[in-house]
Amino acid sequence: MANGIRDVAVVAFAQSDHRRRTDELSEVEMVMPVLHQVLDQTGLKTADIGFTCSGSSDYLAGRAFSFTMTLDAVGAWPPVCESHVEMDGAWALYEAWVKIQTGAADTALVYGYGKSSPGSVREVLTRQLDPYYLAPLWPDSVALAALQAQALIDAGDTDEAALTAVAERSRTAAKDNPHAQLRGSVAGGDYQVQPLRTGDCPPVSDGAAAVILAAGATARRLCANPAWITGIDHRIEAHALGLRDLTDSPSTRIAAERAGYFEAPVDTAELHAPFTAQEVVLRKALRLGDNVLVNPSGGALAANPIMAAGLIRIGEAAARIHRGASARALAHATSGPCLQQNLVAVLAADPGP
Repeated sequence: MANGIRDVAVVAFAQSDHRRRTDELSEVEMVMPVLHQVLDQTGLKTADIGFTCSGSSDYLAGRAFSFTMTLDAVGAWPPVCESHVEMDGAWALYEAWVKIQTGAADTALVYGYGKSSPGSVREVLTRQLDPYYLAPLWPDSVALAALQAQALIDAGDTDEAALTAVAERSRTAAKDNPHAQLRGSVAGGDYQVQPLRTGDCPPVSDGAAAVILAAGATARRLCANPAWITGIDHRIEAHALGLRDLTDSPSTRIAAERAGYFEAPVDTAELHAPFTAQEVVLRKALRLGDNVLVNPSGGALAANPIMAAGLIRIGEAAARIHRGASARALAHATSGPCLQQNLVAVLAADPGP
């Protein structure tokens, strides 16, 4: 513990096989195997968990308080100390990290899930927009991402060939990821909204993920190589897109600075960049060089289960530390259009200074 901050680590990570459709599964049936897997990695039972927190979206589910149903996957007995965020599971992890910092718990189970297949994600996500000026125009998520991509091209920060290369690299890396939805070479395809082609956009995915956090000696007991969270922070930018420079992400940079990212080099960066152009923005904001391995899992371009994809970035970075493939890694999650809100976590094989 330094300056009153408890050492907290990711000690286990599990995820589903991400698929285009899971019509045969309810949310509970999709989440339950993942929770069993992550608990089995540590030998913990539900009764051993001090705090449970989930991230999901009622808009995707099509009903209010939908997260209460997936508590059936956690188990109704014994009673649990539980919370929920209407956000990606990465923000549920942040809440759980804060809960452990208060001393109210030593362990936490965090999970995120989303079924995007039942409806049109492009239309559903318009509900994130300003309800008076933007939402009535129905600009969908791909159209907004295309505005960001065109702004980057106009600024000279990228071009269509470079964006295609981002997609190719990400999905080639996903060949080694058994949970990825898209693996290997994927054709660029036709324009969805110029300059973004089909290959520049994320797949529609159903999936879930879960991690277990633990503090201090408990983390060392549960995991041979804990992935210590040496810093974590999140920031948000203006709701109105017209007030933002879409070629930059100051909220990412500030969150990274607050998390201590710039204090030492990282060898791995798992970036939550659903569209190819967003990786360009994040690389610039984080000053990532070619010596950093970016999205070795394939990232959100290989599988994009909404409300779980950000948590997966943290889990994938932690898993590399668990197996000794990384010493210090950055994990990033985003929410909202055009990288509106961003969370940055720094993970290390040993507690940092």
